Amino acid sequence: MASLTVRKLDEALKAQLRLRAARHGRSVEDEVRTILREATHEGAPQVRRQEHQRAPEIKSMPTLSSVASSTGFKVTLIIGGGIAAYKALDLIRRLKERDVHVRCVLTRGAQQFVTALSASALAHEHVYTDLFDPKSEFDAGHIRLARDCDMIVVAPATADLMAKMAHGHADDLATAILLASNRPVLLAPAMNPLMWNNPSTRRNLAQLKTDGILVIGPNAGEMAEANEAGIGRMAEPIEIANAAMEILRPAPVGPLVGKRILITAGPTHEPIDPVRYIANRSSGKQGFAIAASAAAAGANVTLVSGPVGLNDPPGVRVIRVEAARDMLRQVEDALPADIAIFAAAVADWRVAREGDQKIKKTSSGMPPLQLVENPDILATISKLKQKRPPLVIGFAAETEHLIDNAMSKLLRKGCDWIVANDVSPSGGVMGGDRNTVHLLMKGKSGGETKIESWPAMMKDDVASALVDRIAREISAAEST
Repeated sequence: MASLTVRKLDEALKAQLRLRAARHGRSVEDEVRTILREATHEGAPQVRRQEHQRAPEIKSMPTLSSVASSTGFKVTLIIGGGIAAYKALDLIRRLKERDVHVRCVLTRGAQQFVTALSASALAHEHVYTDLFDPKSEFDAGHIRLARDCDMIVVAPATADLMAKMAHGHADDLATAILLASNRPVLLAPAMNPLMWNNPSTRRNLAQLKTDGILVIGPNAGEMAEANEAGIGRMAEPIEIANAAMEILRPAPVGPLVGKRILITAGPTHEPIDPVRYIANRSSGKQGFAIAASAAAAGANVTLVSGPVGLNDPPGVRVIRVEAARDMLRQVEDALPADIAIFAAAVADWRVAREGDQKIKKTSSGMPPLQLVENPDILATISKLKQKRPPLVIGFAAETEHLIDNAMSKLLRKGCDWIVANDVSPSGGVMGGDRNTVHLLMKGKSGGETKIESWPAMMKDDVASALVDRIAREISAAEST
């Protein structure tokens, strides 16, 4: 194969390749090779079974495009002059992760906290600071920044900047853009709690809301100043990015509009005493990715999650739980649903009697721990006489005999589909970002079980493929 050259690609595609390569820890050329390899199914895992066993019908998963297409959204980000300006750099990154084109404007005060060079390096764009810059104002640059975008985000929005906006000032680049714009504006206020609660700030805020300005935050917490706390912290960058996407994203359309989907994710923690618990290595990434993909397809999604360190997917109702019994209770309360996907790695056992105090070591040796079986959430929901979702999907995390064990689980649990994946430590699936799965689908009216073997993909891509497969199944069922 000739050496790969990316220099001749257009800048937008090169930028996306660089982002994808960075996420996967590869060079751009290695990322291109990976995309080509996946496109030709090179190295796709094959399911091997003993010759004397009859293999179910196996169909290959249609290849997915590995390069995400840009949303096409453009945001003008105005960074105000407060200590929270440093968070705006992370906000640029969060917006870029969502394929949003970001152009930054720094007020004079903002330049005391962050540099134009930092913002430019993150946004991959020229940063604007001066209303009377001859390089940008030869064609009324402030009008372009105000109109050539889908929305304007102001973060942080200081008390001074909010006051200027409320009273129609336009004495610098930021306020001139805001006054000349006919695009949605989202403010993320950040200031000292006394400034936030000052009557003049409250009046300005009321006026801005009356004018149609959208506001997120501020949050409660400690301030930059010593011994200062209260409401005034700027909303976290991921909160602002998600809020911006909710504004930019059009009304839900997609193959799962109107469908209610219930998803479980993550591990469960089964307490031994107030300090210790039984758990597993599940990160919850796959379940969260499925929830995000289902919501993007227009579904009404409820996600019941065990303890994980992940942010809530946008547009998803998230219920946090600890133990298996709590998860089952919340799952039952969330019914009815059209589809239930049980991706959580629920602990199989818990201790019969949880210690009220920390169990101490003694000279007599290890204290006995009697284990009892936890409720089987997948089997419980699959075998409901009433409120059973029409499509129930389980996960089989195995370390050996993957297909055989998944097939046994499919029949034993009573669900409709099983997503089987090998979680052996050498594969790095537990806690990692990639997954290789096989989808087992119970045959209709006693027919043969079908298996789709998918190539190794990012967990986000696995989620998209599963949601697409569900949508096709539902469409076929509704058309008959």
